[in-house]
Amino acid sequence: MRRGSRKVAVVGVALSDCGRVDGATPYALHAQAARRALADAGLDRAVVDGFASAGLGTLAPVEVAAYLGLRPTWVDSTSVGGSTWEVMAAHAADAIAAGHADAVLLVYGSTARADVKAGRRTGTLSFGARGPLQFEAPYGHTLIAKYAMAARRHMTEYGTTVGQLAEVAVQARANAALNPQAMFRDPVTVDDVLSGPMVADPFTRLHCCLRSDGGAAVLLTGEEYVRDCRTAPVWILGTGEHVSHAAMSEWPDFTVTPAAVSGRLAFERAGVTPADIDFAEIYDAFTYMTLVTLEDLGFCAKGEGGAFVEGGRLLVRGGELPVNTDGGGLSAQHPGMRGLFLLVEAVRQLRGEGGARQVRARDGGPPRLGVASGTGGWFCSAATVVLGRD
Repeated sequence: MRRGSRKVAVVGVALSDCGRVDGATPYALHAQAARRALADAGLDRAVVDGFASAGLGTLAPVEVAAYLGLRPTWVDSTSVGGSTWEVMAAHAADAIAAGHADAVLLVYGSTARADVKAGRRTGTLSFGARGPLQFEAPYGHTLIAKYAMAARRHMTEYGTTVGQLAEVAVQARANAALNPQAMFRDPVTVDDVLSGPMVADPFTRLHCCLRSDGGAAVLLTGEEYVRDCRTAPVWILGTGEHVSHAAMSEWPDFTVTPAAVSGRLAFERAGVTPADIDFAEIYDAFTYMTLVTLEDLGFCAKGEGGAFVEGGRLLVRGGELPVNTDGGGLSAQHPGMRGLFLLVEAVRQLRGEGGARQVRARDGGPPRLGVASGTGGWFCSAATVVLGRD
């Protein structure tokens, strides 16, 4: 249970149109996702007194709130990359539990793919060369190179193989095949992954997330609103967040991510253990992120992630711990800061709305507990949310 006098529930979730969306602006995708999330909850936008958004506009979330016709009395514009939305969910839950807000809407939208296609931006993501980054930028140290270096360190330290990393991509695609909204659904093999064009050693193309358009929205409320909603509540049981380093040279151990702290805090505050969890939604811009986050969340010991992901363990159908049940950023969609999509999918699974990709608990019934864990920057930050149903 959350600290404070109120329990906090997720009562509405939705995605905007995703994948290839050439005719919409990021603002339009924000609005579409927000409208759908409110409709999913069966609540009017008038109940929304808290708003969180990042990544769009000069004064986020002011511009987006204005575009949506909202005048919130509680706002959050935390921006820490992929973990942004799990951090925002934690902040929103604390605010609602403390009585500072009643209903908080989290919204994201991006036309990352369409912008590259139209020449409005390049395909290369740069965080600039100021501050600590000035010591890395001159060496051409790109974002993907940072993740590749970390993966190579894990391989050197623990004997993890590139084939084991490829297993993550193969199983993500198998899960995506069950998701009619996934951008890529055709099966791939380990050989397909290994034989693809090299992007940053050891990552070939299929080790890396896709680029898509899309948006998502999540509505959290205090427990007294649940009776007015059309959906079953999914409760926020515990959260944790942690920041680690700003530059690779400041990272003490490339094989340990901030999720080692955020996960421990989230599980402790929820009063559960990793063994209790029925499925996990993990930020997967690259295959290594899934593998090492599974270790740091405590699903397996440090260094055992390679063996853990083998044998179909991450599959919705037949897997011991279904991971990224919608196909994840590797196969479903990845329009940028994808952390909000993890929360949407976790809620849908706990409600039993997964369709062909629906997870079953170990006893064969619907899942009762799930975890969403986001990662930001180059493993600079992590935030973890444990969710459960009645």
